[in-house]
Amino acid sequence: MVVYIDLIFLTNLLIDTVLLLVTAWMRKLRPAWWRLLLSAFLGATYVVMMFMPQLSFMFTFLIKFGLSVCMLLIAFGFVGLQTFLRTIGAFYVVNFVAAGGILGVHYLLQRRGELFNGIWFTATGGMSFKTQIAFWFIFCVFGVTMLVFYAVQTSRQRTERISSFTGDVEVRIEGVCVKCTGLLDTGNQLNDPLTRMPVMVMEASLWSDHLPRDWSKFLADGQADNLVMNMEESYAWRDRLRLVPYRGINKSTAFMLAVKPDEVKVTMKGQTFIHHRVLIGLDGGRLSSEGRYQAVVHPELAVSQDTDVSA
Repeated sequence: MVVYIDLIFLTNLLIDTVLLLVTAWMRKLRPAWWRLLLSAFLGATYVVMMFMPQLSFMFTFLIKFGLSVCMLLIAFGFVGLQTFLRTIGAFYVVNFVAAGGILGVHYLLQRRGELFNGIWFTATGGMSFKTQIAFWFIFCVFGVTMLVFYAVQTSRQRTERISSFTGDVEVRIEGVCVKCTGLLDTGNQLNDPLTRMPVMVMEASLWSDHLPRDWSKFLADGQADNLVMNMEESYAWRDRLRLVPYRGINKSTAFMLAVKPDEVKVTMKGQTFIHHRVLIGLDGGRLSSEGRYQAVVHPELAVSQDTDVSA
């Protein structure tokens, strides 16, 4: 059996560097590059020591844990005990994810014969498993595992950021009450040019039971102006409807169908804001592809400008 120490060292140097980088990303830390390399160098050197029989006493739990602590101290320093303990936790989570991904993919790809060939019995009758994983397999699966982990964590963080700007929305029109989840859009400056009322955009599907059947198609196709022109005289909410001009993505002017509600109640972070001077713009599509919110709340609706506020 031939062991290439230099290859093992370089591989572990790269792997340890990636593990430290992912840990830094999770903890939102920005260490100096030389500190990361020095820490990874220490970890890679420890792996090389495995091939020195006279240093076998170093491969105990306490030594391994102490080494990981030293690596984190070199890479990130010591700011406080609580912060450092969280960094240790994040570091081990990343390591366990990487190791679990490699073993999981390895056993997923194994055939029945390979699995049984790795089973052997000890002298006491116990059963043990022998795992042999190729070098390039470890290297490739480790990279894929870290990319998947990064994508999952990024999606989770994005969801948390969105959740911090979401709240409950309740709209009342002549005894009709529609409730949904709204996203506060601080960059939304859509107002009715005539009355200067802020416009809160909602999915038209929430009002499907109170709108004519063929309106959904017109709203989805961006033909709101045709609806007002061809509206029936008998429609109950005729006097509440408005056409609000807005500038689309291609900088062309379009019109959004809006309705004047009796009351809009927005609850965010424990505070409830009640507004009466507001328009509800109807969007024919889905505002969130994942269904996390069904309304885009105008920033003026999250302040007590001319309305009552209750905690």
